Amino acid sequence: MKRESFNHGWEFRPKVNPFAELAGASTPWQPVTLPHDAMIIQDRDPAADPAGAYFPGGVWEYRKTFEHPGDRCVVLEFDGVHRDATVYVNGAYAGQRPYGYSLFRIDAGRHLRPGVNQIRVEARAHQDSRWYTGAGIYRDTWLLTGDLIRIAPDGVVVTTPDVDAERAVVEVATTVVNDTVTVHTTDVTTTLSSGITRTAPLTIMPGERATLRQRFYVDDPRRWSVDDPQLHTATVSLSDHDTETVTFGIRDLRLDPRHGLRINGETVKLRGACIHHDNGILGAATHPHSERRRIEKLKAAGFNAIRMSHHPAGSALIDACDRIGMLVVDEAFDMWTSAKTGFDYSLHFEQWWERDVEAMVAKDRNHPSVIMYSIGNEIPETGSPAGAVWGRRLAEKVRDLDPTRYVTNGVNNMLAVLDAVIAGRQARGEEQAGGINTAMADAGAMMNMIGQSEMVTQRTAESYGLLDVAGMNYSESRYALDAELFPERIILGTETFPTRIGDLWKLVEQHDHVIGDFTWTGWDYLGEVGIGRPQYDDPDAVRQFAAPYPYLLAGCGDIDIIGDRRPVSYYREIVFGLRSAPYLAVRRPRHHGRSSVGTPWAWSDSINSWTWPGFEGRPIAVEVYAAADEAELLVNGVSAGRRPIEDFRTEFDITYEPGELVVIAYRQGNEIGRDQLRTATGPDTLHAVAEQTVIGAGDLAHVILTLTGPDQPVTVQVTGGELIGFGSADPSTEERFDTTTRTTYEGRALAVIRPAGPGHIRLTASAPGHTDAGVQITVED
Repeated sequence: MKRESFNHGWEFRPKVNPFAELAGASTPWQPVTLPHDAMIIQDRDPAADPAGAYFPGGVWEYRKTFEHPGDRCVVLEFDGVHRDATVYVNGAYAGQRPYGYSLFRIDAGRHLRPGVNQIRVEARAHQDSRWYTGAGIYRDTWLLTGDLIRIAPDGVVVTTPDVDAERAVVEVATTVVNDTVTVHTTDVTTTLSSGITRTAPLTIMPGERATLRQRFYVDDPRRWSVDDPQLHTATVSLSDHDTETVTFGIRDLRLDPRHGLRINGETVKLRGACIHHDNGILGAATHPHSERRRIEKLKAAGFNAIRMSHHPAGSALIDACDRIGMLVVDEAFDMWTSAKTGFDYSLHFEQWWERDVEAMVAKDRNHPSVIMYSIGNEIPETGSPAGAVWGRRLAEKVRDLDPTRYVTNGVNNMLAVLDAVIAGRQARGEEQAGGINTAMADAGAMMNMIGQSEMVTQRTAESYGLLDVAGMNYSESRYALDAELFPERIILGTETFPTRIGDLWKLVEQHDHVIGDFTWTGWDYLGEVGIGRPQYDDPDAVRQFAAPYPYLLAGCGDIDIIGDRRPVSYYREIVFGLRSAPYLAVRRPRHHGRSSVGTPWAWSDSINSWTWPGFEGRPIAVEVYAAADEAELLVNGVSAGRRPIEDFRTEFDITYEPGELVVIAYRQGNEIGRDQLRTATGPDTLHAVAEQTVIGAGDLAHVILTLTGPDQPVTVQVTGGELIGFGSADPSTEERFDTTTRTTYEGRALAVIRPAGPGHIRLTASAPGHTDAGVQITVED
């Protein structure tokens, strides 16, 4: 079918009660270009849920008018609408989708009329997730048009069942729909980008669909891998009726407990990052250019895999992973039949799970980056026979749809037996406080203790046994244990504490049956506010898992919401063996001497800076990360001594002196590298730098604002485009992302601009007491 973007020409507003509107209480419509997050522009409410970053829920509606395209088959495709989407065409109910993360299609043709038509979409979000969801039509929309005889949407499926270095077998399965009232025979011609073409006839009965399979043998195939993400295309044509082109990769997957995961015959350990779907200052709006940027930065930081947490990824993200070379574990659900929030998907699971699994697999199965499907995350039912029954249904459904990939489930072993843990504590008279997240924050060690218990071994045996890969959240204590108890079990650390990567990666490297580690998280996100924030031993403070308003961010990402790497990212890169040079991080001196009591997701309160005005002559802690035996620290050329390095890190307690800080790392007495920091001097300056000076008309421009000296408000003016997001990585602020003025955080802010069309974008930034800074970006057609 012909595919056209349907993103332009929309309007939106909060949902209006028709009786109130009849009485004159109307809310005006506002023009909007999709993708769009209706929640990110709302005022936050201190009484709202901290899991959702204190953004209130609501109901919104979108509408658009368009001319009848003239084709006999007209389908509207939505890559994702959060949530409980209901679609109307010319006022008539046309379809719905409760799940906010599934691609779905609406058959609009039966409701269309000649001339102008209207589509209206309602979406609602309210206590339905444990993180910031956004709301509205937050992913791309498409208009699909075609003949009564056509290739079905997602109807071209490419698999590579047999691959080696000399040749590859490529099978193309094409499903054709015949909506006429007569039998029809058509020639199906398929051409691979390698130049091979095959033609075969296909007869389809009236009102039915039929599938044609064609096999190709490709010599010397260019195989897809993380380091060399080679892509191919298959173009399928139906005589004069329809044409469809899909992109695919040729690669081979193998799995066993001796060699772990092998891609194209080589063992690959997954250096993984869990990520949520929001894009920081853009909210949940999923722009392809921002998704590419995010994957590029994650890969540059040393990750080779992402786990989409905890829902199916959007098409734009998967496309980016294909092209950049990033492996993907795509996840179906965060809940099955047991609710985690008041109005979550568990209310719809039993009626909709099959259709949502089908949508996820149909979206993913041509993408070489996707190597594994996760059927759930921290599902409480997994410790029960009923949960095992549901797990088997889900796993077998996935295998029926796509037998070429592996199935996992992110099991939290403590949650799987939490009923027994709580009952035991109650029997001992111990007070319960805060639920699962508080327990995790207070006692990461307890999770491992419970995880290796005989109770967990017995109660999760069936749920793990039905999987290809046993996904374990925060349960590294089972890695060695299960090698003995379950020698055929292959384990993946589907979610782990970032503070423990030094020990965790040693376990991954030590055990062949453990194929990787996925940290929580690779990229910081909105919601679950403050789980990674620094906390100290204040006897007068009440320790809480969630941070109070106006906290905005989780604060636990290797990379912050505007794309800057935090110190933990460099530590991880060293642990992975990807960085030979040491790295300096300095803890903020205002907390010197206080003991940290942060959660296991909280890295130290450190940044890569040696500029601390007002702290001259006062004590300061310097952290050193290195794959070395010892490190020497020099302050303005004077040695502060050498210290041994354990677990890739050490620290020095010294007196702050402005100037130059240098660390030298040694291995077996020989220098292997050094890092340095200098105190900022000279007048304060404001800079604007475009990450790309030339972009396409369908891309976004990302401009980094940097400010030396104290953080202060920066105002931007834009011509040639629309400012769609402006903000910093400040974890606690009441400032918004939809204004033209924003205070920098640690001297940085990010502006994101949508081009108005081919030509030039000009951004001018100003701050009190600074010379204006500007940047120009060329937009090509």
